[in-house]
Amino acid sequence: MRDFTRDLPPHTQLWMGENDLFLEVYPGTDQKRPPLLFVHGAFTGSWMWSKYLPHFIQAGWTCMAMNLRSHYKSRSMDLTRITFEDYLQDIQEVLSICETPPVLIGFSMGGILGQKIAEKHPLSGLVLIDPVISREVHELVPYPALDSRTFGGVVPAPAREEERSMDESPEDILFQRKYLSMEAGQAFAAFVFSAQSNGISVNAQAITCPTLVIHANNSEQDHQRGAKMAELYRAEHVGLWNTTHTGLLVGQRYREGADAVLDWLDRHF
Repeated sequence: MRDFTRDLPPHTQLWMGENDLFLEVYPGTDQKRPPLLFVHGAFTGSWMWSKYLPHFIQAGWTCMAMNLRSHYKSRSMDLTRITFEDYLQDIQEVLSICETPPVLIGFSMGGILGQKIAEKHPLSGLVLIDPVISREVHELVPYPALDSRTFGGVVPAPAREEERSMDESPEDILFQRKYLSMEAGQAFAAFVFSAQSNGISVNAQAITCPTLVIHANNSEQDHQRGAKMAELYRAEHVGLWNTTHTGLLVGQRYREGADAVLDWLDRHF
């Protein structure tokens, strides 16, 4: 099995703050541009960006790939006590060391965290890659069925028992199996649409930075959710059809998403 983290170029590794947040820093060649802050999704860590990062580093961007508390190489903590607000504090911790407001690039849970951060904190830009949608988007294009699970203190990692998906090879799935881990139940329950939760509300008018929404589309409803989110945030929208949620980052077509972000960055910065 190929471990894509082994292909990353040399970089600085830091452990930040009282929670020992693990941060990977790849210095760029163009210091006039803002840094890029990559925020991972649930069950994952900075390893999930291993295919993306080399392309941004090669293009000269300073890249910072963070890990939320108790994820990947951050210090292990009691997941039963970690909340969605704790994760917001983790991102604020990293923002505090940035001399220039970064472009925040968030995937999945990292996307809804990025939306909340952009409400109150200055960012140079915001890129949302198949993000968890806000309560407001769900009201416009609701899911046909709510999540019926009851969440305890922790949520088990996805089993990924299949050998391949429409855009992920067996190697891509084995890579994820190696690193996927449990998620904090309180944090997860806060943004999942279920009988117990209406999701996270976001004040779209408070988000004023340039924004890009990239969405995995496998139905007309998927397309509408991405389009409505982009409309609310006055953002550009890229819909990638016949792709999977995780395939956007680690699948065989990951370059389509990475190139869309690079093109948007080049036009705005």
